[in-house]
Amino acid sequence: MGTTRSPLRRRLGVAVTAVTLTAGPLTIVGVSAVPAHAVPVDIRLLNINDFHGRIDANTTKFATTVEQQRAQAGDGSTLFLSAGDNIGASLFASASQEDNPTIDVLNALGMTSSAVGNHEFDRGFADLQGRVQDRATFEYLGANVYQKGTTNPVLKEYDIETVNGVTVGIIGAVTQETPSLVSPTGVAALDFGDPVAAVNRVAGQLSDGNPANGEAQVLVAEYHEGAPDDAGSTSGVFGRIVNETSGTVDAIFTGHTHKRYALNTPKPGGGTRPVVQTGSYGEYVGQIDLTVESTTGAVTAATGTNIARVAAEDTALPRVAAVKAIVDKALADAKVIGDQPVGSVTADITRADSDLATPAVDEDRGAESTLGDLVANALRDGVPADIAKPELGIVNPGGLRADLLFAGDTTTNPANTDGVVTFAEANAVLPFVNNVSTVDLTGAQVKRILEQQWQPAGSSRPYLHLGLSDNVSVTQDPTQPVGQRITSVRIAGKPMVPTETYTVSTFSFLAAGGDNFTGFTEGTTKDTGLIDRDVWIKYIRDNAGLKPDFARQQVIAQGLPEALKTGQKLTVNLSKLDITSRGSVKNTQVQVVRVRDGKRKVMKSVAVTDASAEVRFTVPGASQVELVAMPSGTTITRDVTKTRPKMTKLKFFPKRPEVRQGAPRVVVKVVNADGAKVGGKVKVKVGAKKYFGKVVQGKGKIKLPRFTAPGTYNVKAKYLGNNLYKPAKARTTIKVYR
Repeated sequence: MGTTRSPLRRRLGVAVTAVTLTAGPLTIVGVSAVPAHAVPVDIRLLNINDFHGRIDANTTKFATTVEQQRAQAGDGSTLFLSAGDNIGASLFASASQEDNPTIDVLNALGMTSSAVGNHEFDRGFADLQGRVQDRATFEYLGANVYQKGTTNPVLKEYDIETVNGVTVGIIGAVTQETPSLVSPTGVAALDFGDPVAAVNRVAGQLSDGNPANGEAQVLVAEYHEGAPDDAGSTSGVFGRIVNETSGTVDAIFTGHTHKRYALNTPKPGGGTRPVVQTGSYGEYVGQIDLTVESTTGAVTAATGTNIARVAAEDTALPRVAAVKAIVDKALADAKVIGDQPVGSVTADITRADSDLATPAVDEDRGAESTLGDLVANALRDGVPADIAKPELGIVNPGGLRADLLFAGDTTTNPANTDGVVTFAEANAVLPFVNNVSTVDLTGAQVKRILEQQWQPAGSSRPYLHLGLSDNVSVTQDPTQPVGQRITSVRIAGKPMVPTETYTVSTFSFLAAGGDNFTGFTEGTTKDTGLIDRDVWIKYIRDNAGLKPDFARQQVIAQGLPEALKTGQKLTVNLSKLDITSRGSVKNTQVQVVRVRDGKRKVMKSVAVTDASAEVRFTVPGASQVELVAMPSGTTITRDVTKTRPKMTKLKFFPKRPEVRQGAPRVVVKVVNADGAKVGGKVKVKVGAKKYFGKVVQGKGKIKLPRFTAPGTYNVKAKYLGNNLYKPAKARTTIKVYR
């Protein structure tokens, strides 16, 4: 029997959000006693999550995977669903055409329902409610998306589909963090509630026996929220999804975290159920097979797995042929602009990678990257002076969606040789089309923003590493209490002043407090009217031969005060010294460098092991001390505060001066606590008369006049200090003989 749409399809429906799952079949979820008259019915649920507009050479292979699994079960026995983020953060072929090709592909593949993801709100709720939903032939579901200040859903909460005579209810919900993940102004009229509570509310409604408010025999939850890792660790919100989603829900798809797993988990009330997430970008298709007793709707068996995308397309399949036509046109339309060279690189400049041993970049948003810091430079330098003069640029890692790679690809574009960056490649890095904003912030507010890299408790990603322009240097100590983990910030070589105002250039997304960086909202924001993509591409055009900078802007440093004092003995523990972008160098040593009178001197070197080093040193007499990791050049700078040197006992020559004896001299020595020989000027006062002289390499000789009368004279000497040392005093007496 074919899949049919219930009249309830046009009711206000519930959406389910999908989570990424690891490949591997699930075991049987649960078996109920089957009446003698029961007829078992098989239902196959195919699912994607976080597709993100992947319109490229793999799209038809993804479509083929869907169609082959659909054909295996029977077209009439299959539902094709999604856990959200179908669009947004898309490849150039889709992004350059407002993601219309992606929506058309999913339409062609017969998608019936999708949870709304946070990226569906990238252009604001009005765009989702209008343009996106008008084009999609499938339902977008969001049970926990409410009108501001109410619990009135603004999206369909659920969808009812009939498969082989069995009614299947699909409930959708999106991460409650959505307001922090999109431009807050675009969702200002909405509230995002607890996704688990919303799914349970609708599940209860669809199983209460009252046809007036919708009924379904089988319930599927689509959550755009998921596990923090591929192991499916049940912590935070994901733990609640697994353990607290109503036992009336028979299968769960998740998403948002781009992880891949297929779990078989206990459900409230007994039995088990599959929980699946596919990773992202259509590389896998999630599959849950249910066996349902047709009379009672009881699920007697359930298995879940992830199906890897096939290696070859099959355009003999009608829906795949339709997808190919859409993709071919989208690629051709995008190619005209996308193929144009806009700049060049000398090596890969990439996002942070959690596994450098594998060929593909496994993005790590919790680590610093060469790409993030470079984009921050572009934001700092790309704002015309007549608009603003930013002191620094700040970038959120989730805003970076592709890498700048040195290897070219001339198979489809002869101009894309090694080192060339095309318009499409540059655009893929920043696909969101944010405006560039400048925000005037005090130093204290900038520090608060950096503290917010540690995300609120329960966040899917506990730490988000901000990319910073190369004139910013930050040290942090994660072992300190919340709000005290940033131990130093320097901008343009100087310590950041808490009360001074700094102009930050960033994405409008961050300026509005996105990604939980609410500190930005405390400043004064100005919309420059510039688009991030345009600023970025101009920067690439203006700076041919871009190369990765492996020096970190943020370093973990424990035991290092914000300011040093001469003679201070320190043990500093440095860690995570190596940046984890592709091609990055491994540091082998940390140099302790003294900076004095504009000259740098390496005082000692310490070996680096596994990107960590313990550095012991005594602070020398200097204006600054640098800890420099080599060969990356990562530099931590500390100013050295002035200390008071010691003046040794004053000595005279001759030792036994006599009246009218020719020009006696007083000898002074000035030495710092660390043994450094001090230079500068000294004043000697004999009686009421003052005499001045120079101190060179810790020693000064001051010529005195002849004594005209015998006696004992008080002698006071004062070292006058300089840019390194405070003044110091000494006194004695001298006896003059007849």
